[in-house]
Amino acid sequence: MAGSEKLVEHKIKKYLDSVGAYYLKVHGSAYQPSGTPDILACVNGRFIAVEVKRPNGGVVSELQKSKIKKINKAGGIAFVARSVEDVSSMLKSNNII
Repeated sequence: MAGSEKLVEHKIKKYLDSVGAYYLKVHGSAYQPSGTPDILACVNGRFIAVEVKRPNGGVVSELQKSKIKKINKAGGIAFVARSVEDVSSMLKSNNII
């Protein structure tokens, strides 16, 4: 489990808690569009979407890439994260935290 996607996701959620974010873990189902990023969040008034992948491997599908692009085009911040450091770096580089 050391390098599992679930572990990375858990660390990201703890980090989001530490910065006072509201977030929702998305569980794929028939009631939401396919390709929706794993974590949807609001951080300091900004919409954030995180597609979580394990540190080594984990392929981002074309549909996931398309959803990330659409969110960014709409003014949100969407990205792939393989570590909590990826999330922290992205939030800092976009002046969100």
